[in-house]
Amino acid sequence: MIAVTGANGAVGRRVLERLPEARGLTRQDAEYRDTDAMARALRGVTTLLLVSGRESKDRVAEHKSAVDGAVRANVQRIVYLSFYGAAPDCTFTFARDHWHTEEHIKRSGLRWTFVRDNLYLEMIPRFAGADGVIRGPAGDGRVAAVSYEDVAESVKSVLIADHDNATYSLTGPEAFTLHEAAEAFGLRYHPETIEEAHAWRQGAPFEVEGWVTSYTAIAAGELAGVTDHVEQLTGRKPRGLPTRT
Repeated sequence: MIAVTGANGAVGRRVLERLPEARGLTRQDAEYRDTDAMARALRGVTTLLLVSGRESKDRVAEHKSAVDGAVRANVQRIVYLSFYGAAPDCTFTFARDHWHTEEHIKRSGLRWTFVRDNLYLEMIPRFAGADGVIRGPAGDGRVAAVSYEDVAESVKSVLIADHDNATYSLTGPEAFTLHEAAEAFGLRYHPETIEEAHAWRQGAPFEVEGWVTSYTAIAAGELAGVTDHVEQLTGRKPRGLPTRT
């Protein structure tokens, strides 16, 4: 039995479309922070796709609780949807959460596979404001963004085969600048300074820092590496930027 969390999300929903026999879980079934509820929801499950939870200041603790619930339920393997370049000191602060979660999974004693996706290709045009301008301190850095469809297809392959103790970094076919991405999507890109980026964004401090560092990670070149892992897992090349005619 395979269970998929985040069943209503962009990736979880697509994975379930490809694996209709899997059990889809949402927040209504169990909150990550509720270890007992997670354990109950995962009874009978052998492999769990743990889609990372929404960004919050307590996200690592919530992820750890979900993993602990899987252990209590005697789940055998966790496939964790992580982030490209996750490390304790990476520029993108939300990616640090993923590294800490990975470490907890390794310590859990469960078999594991980490699927680290780059920024989602479909998210890039959503960065634009009402005026059609993407603003952020990415400079001329490049990002190897990957589509939801390619992530879902890759995850399906991992779930149904033996990929124990493996880490896959999913990217698109090329790395591009936000100038190039904006042009492909019919938008414009305005490279901000870090000070400008902080000046107008509103939200909790951890949210603002996460948003800003998603751009500065691009500027630092940390999201530019291209891999062939999508092709390895799916047998086909990943999708890239749309071609304008």
